[in-house]
Amino acid sequence: MSDTLEERGRALENEYFRQKEKELIEKMKAKLEDDDTKALELDCPKCDGHLFEKEYEGVAIDMCDSCSGVWLDAGELAHIVDSEDEKGWLSRFFG
Repeated sequence: MSDTLEERGRALENEYFRQKEKELIEKMKAKLEDDDTKALELDCPKCDGHLFEKEYEGVAIDMCDSCSGVWLDAGELAHIVDSEDEKGWLSRFFG
């Protein structure tokens, strides 16, 4: 009878630690996702304001919420100029 009680005790102990490990893994995943989200937030190079993305001519441009600066990634300006028709001021400026 003592063997069955010891086995039952070990099984309960194993289940307890399995549950604790599962909770810890979930907490670690949530922390990693939160860290990844924070890493994606960019600051304005000019005024250290927060940059947010805005869609313009099919291109996601970055705009500052405090100084209204516009920041383009590599190739985005060329894409905007190429996509504008001949009457657009940006095409005339860079054309």
